[in-house]
Amino acid sequence: MATIVNRGRPTYSLEWIERYRPERQWLRGRAYRRAKRIMDLTLSLLAMPIVLPLFVIIALAIKIESPGGPVIFTQNRTGKSGRRFKMYKFRTMVPNAEELKKQLAHLNELQWPDFKITNDPRVTRVGKFLRKTSLDELPQIINVIRGDMSLVGPRPTSFDASTYQLWQTARLDVKPGLTGLWQVYGRGNTEFDERLRLDILYIEHRCLGLDIEILVRTALAVFQGRGAY
Repeated sequence: MATIVNRGRPTYSLEWIERYRPERQWLRGRAYRRAKRIMDLTLSLLAMPIVLPLFVIIALAIKIESPGGPVIFTQNRTGKSGRRFKMYKFRTMVPNAEELKKQLAHLNELQWPDFKITNDPRVTRVGKFLRKTSLDELPQIINVIRGDMSLVGPRPTSFDASTYQLWQTARLDVKPGLTGLWQVYGRGNTEFDERLRLDILYIEHRCLGLDIEILVRTALAVFQGRGAY
């Protein structure tokens, strides 16, 4: 039975992931990676008729509330093999959010270099809705189509791979994803080390069946409003 432990205490078990043990997988290595890439592109392109109108509506809402900043927030993230790339999100904060971050550092609720504040004063009203519904993540479909990311995988960190401990670098063996195991379980409240254990568990069991199940479970988590990414 797969169990994730936080500071010595089991937080949740993942019995269902044992259905995807490596010896049961019929697509492995290069064949799996090719099939996953085809799935990423197919699902992303099929979603475009729904996604593009949402892009326009969200962009207008952001501009109306906060006209002084860009619609899209671009941030350098760490991907496969430690390669840095530009990840896209809808802007959910005031234009000078990065400057205010230093002033609010003492309120950080997660282990550095993660940063999270409940009721963060930098988040706009539109931004709160986008985060709760995870619609702020929609522009990352562009990253998926470009090949920087996959639909499923470890979430890319904003901090460089040089800050990782040796055991944490295992998450860099695969492309980062729009969603993963910690989006299904911990969402925005999970500490980095615990997220790492979930990422490694995913990497050890990854297959198309697991990817599809994570996508379905993520949709349910978003629908139920269980926190933000």
